[in-house]
Amino acid sequence: MSAPSPVVSDTHEEGSPKNLLRSSVVTSGSTLLSRILGLARETVFAALFGDGAAADAFFIAFRIPNLLRRLFAEGAFSQAFVPVLAEYRAKGDHAQIHDFVRHVSGALGTALLLITVLGVILAPWLSGLFAPGFIGNTAKFELLVAMLQVTFPYILLISLTGFAGAILNSYGNFAVPALTPVILNVVLIVAALAVSPLFSEPTMALAWGVLIAGFLQFGVQLPFLRGLRLMPWPRLDWKHSGVNRVLGLMVPVLFSVSVGQINLLLDSVLATSIQGDGNVSWLYYSDRLMELPLGMFAVGIATVILPALSRIHNAKEVTQFSDTLQWGLRCVLVLGIPASAAFLVLADPLIVTLFQYGAFGVDAVAPTRRSLQAYSIGLVGFMAIKVLASGYFSRQDTRTPVRYGVVSMVSNMALNLLFILPLAHVGLALATSLSALLNAGLLLRGLVQRQVLNWRAGWVAFLLKLTLATVAMVVVLLLIDPGLETWLVWRASMRVLWLLLICGGGALVYGGVLLACGVRLRDFRG
Repeated sequence: MSAPSPVVSDTHEEGSPKNLLRSSVVTSGSTLLSRILGLARETVFAALFGDGAAADAFFIAFRIPNLLRRLFAEGAFSQAFVPVLAEYRAKGDHAQIHDFVRHVSGALGTALLLITVLGVILAPWLSGLFAPGFIGNTAKFELLVAMLQVTFPYILLISLTGFAGAILNSYGNFAVPALTPVILNVVLIVAALAVSPLFSEPTMALAWGVLIAGFLQFGVQLPFLRGLRLMPWPRLDWKHSGVNRVLGLMVPVLFSVSVGQINLLLDSVLATSIQGDGNVSWLYYSDRLMELPLGMFAVGIATVILPALSRIHNAKEVTQFSDTLQWGLRCVLVLGIPASAAFLVLADPLIVTLFQYGAFGVDAVAPTRRSLQAYSIGLVGFMAIKVLASGYFSRQDTRTPVRYGVVSMVSNMALNLLFILPLAHVGLALATSLSALLNAGLLLRGLVQRQVLNWRAGWVAFLLKLTLATVAMVVVLLLIDPGLETWLVWRASMRVLWLLLICGGGALVYGGVLLACGVRLRDFRG
């Protein structure tokens, strides 16, 4: 197989909105399957484990390595690595690219191995740090420690998976990395249904499932790297120029791109201090629902836009850079605004249909619904951050988002303290949403002030059309929703059928109004 050609030409074609749309559809379609299985996973969790103490412990044990995964794999590392890899592809030959990949693999693998070992050893200390409310409950705390020692190595495996995925994305293979999370969902569903009865504490099966899935997720991508002749056999040299550049970009990015995840983790930490069980679980289930549009749309758009913006920046195409950013924002708004409104209106039907079975009782519906509605207020902000941050990272400006991230983080902590007493766990979700909107606003203002983003005509009309279509959709959803009491008495099959009909009807109304207002698919193809 011949070596992949460096990307030195055809930048307009690779970075055009038409090709970005096609790549985003591929990524989002692959992610859709993963998200559907993810919802099935959460439905199984809710039915088998509910919102009790053991469920709270697992969700914390899973969230800690998940936070680090997003810090290293999907967050700081990817945002720092992809622009440097784009430069190597533009200026170097295949041997230089492979050498760079191997050295980054060595540095990343060594750092992650040390973090993993420390994490396992310090699991009791980490458990006390991230779940201080569990300390007074010996059984709950010891279960969390045992789970964390099993799940923590996931950070090593999934970060290497993210590294492999970043390489594949840079070479135009978006489907394989997007499909990889399917493995985690399938393994956890099997662990919950078939393996958990074999354990004295059933939720421990989930912890082992996380670890096994990590090995499988990394292994499945290796054949595709071999096909590119870019197998990441580690070579350690901390003085390698490419490694130093990635590390130099990664340190500030480590914080800035993960502000949202850190805020969510702070929610969990504070939730453990609220009296009674269930607060962590209610926030967790709400967050998982939020991940559906966030993962399908925002991550899909951001995944394809970062390599494209990096190539365009290297080619010094200022106008195309701005147009590509605006394409990403239009996609975020046309998908995020109706999704946010739908979560506000359909929170009860979604929670009842997906979670209200078995151990997840009727009394858990209302608190979960309230936190979902609070999170939905910030959905557009969560989505926009992923696109707007790429406008900085592709230009290797990592410091500016850090400043905005600090403001957002401080604001979130202040709002947490302000809201937690009157609103309990709902206040934590609301604080996170408001801080996300603030962060997105700061990122947007910074790009405009630097004249990186230069508005094209038509934005006011576009926003008015989105508003009109969303209002029409909400009216229809309210009219055809039969009400919570009806949802609770329906069987699962009827719940699913009606939810699909309602969501489909709302989508048809939204799309129909947009079409009537003159919005066309070609508007997103450039």
